[in-house]
Amino acid sequence: MKLSVCIPVYNGAESIEKLVYSVIRELRRYKLEIILVNDGSSDASEEICERLARKNRPVTFISLRRNFGEHNAVMCALNYAGGDFAAIIDDDFQNPPGEIIKLVEEAAKGFDVVYSRYEKKRHHLFRNLGSRFNNIVSTWLLNKPKDLYLSSFKVIKQDVIREIIKYKGPFPYIDGLILRVTDNISSVTVEHSDRQAGKSGYTLKKLISLWLNMFINFSIKPLRVFTGFGIALSCLGFILIILAVIEKLFYPGTPVGWTFLVIVILLFSGVQLTFLGLIGEYIGKQYLDINKTPQWTIKKEIR
Repeated sequence: MKLSVCIPVYNGAESIEKLVYSVIRELRRYKLEIILVNDGSSDASEEICERLARKNRPVTFISLRRNFGEHNAVMCALNYAGGDFAAIIDDDFQNPPGEIIKLVEEAAKGFDVVYSRYEKKRHHLFRNLGSRFNNIVSTWLLNKPKDLYLSSFKVIKQDVIREIIKYKGPFPYIDGLILRVTDNISSVTVEHSDRQAGKSGYTLKKLISLWLNMFINFSIKPLRVFTGFGIALSCLGFILIILAVIEKLFYPGTPVGWTFLVIVILLFSGVQLTFLGLIGEYIGKQYLDINKTPQWTIKKEIR
């Protein structure tokens, strides 16, 4: 079996060399290729990855011209993956490379994708809360099974990879693409270790950007929610008009409610502006897609 290990690298200079040699050692039973994609790191990651590629035959190194984001870097790596299965693993060493074997063995039973799950996650509180929110929203937006945790540590079959990389838009969301292609998915409990060096590259801004990709690119349900909300408000307005007419007929001396009028105007204006903003997000992303905004651009490639 040929196995591709895809590693997006972002400021991973302190851990990437140890990780690569651990992957080579732990997965020696497979015909192995390791694909390192440097996603615009600001530390010495590029120099270290280049040295690893020149010294080790299984390693391919691709350096992107700027920081495109983790999912873009993973898409780049998947375009180079030639294995029967591809394992995606972060550069922070929180997932021991030996655990890839568990995922591959489960995938070999006939599954298209195998996700990892954890008895206890070692991320900080902010990242765990973000993952929980992402899990709830993706269940609703993407029709994800409720018991499936969308981990970044996973194994994907080559047939599914070929379908995923057909997406050429600038805003990929790997899990959304997977769920669009197949529902033949399993999961395996694996170990999750403490981060050995550095800090997470996921800032609040990046998490919001990722959530927007999921919201806008892979579902029209947000539009349907606002459509339903608009219909409900219209019905409410119609009822209020009837009540106002009845009140005027039976109680002609009732003063006009200025405060109530201002509140209603602000409410409806806020809803309209929010809806316009949502539509603007959809149109803006379509505009960037039509203009062929690249998923990534390559600065250097060493095979």
